[in-house]
Amino acid sequence: MRVGRKYKLTNYNDVFIFETLEMISDDDFLIKLLDTLEKCKMSELYEYGKGKDFYIEEIEEED
Repeated sequence: MRVGRKYKLTNYNDVFIFETLEMISDDDFLIKLLDTLEKCKMSELYEYGKGKDFYIEEIEEED
């Protein structure tokens, strides 16, 4: 993952669209959820575990 890019995370049938703002550790980022504009740690999105459908994909920028 890279700072400034947009991603889609799926976990337990929940879908989160977010932008990475800052890398805060080797495996965690400060993110901004694009639907609510709330800022949080990426690890908070899967703090209760990773489901069988856990998947993160980069979203291409639209012109």
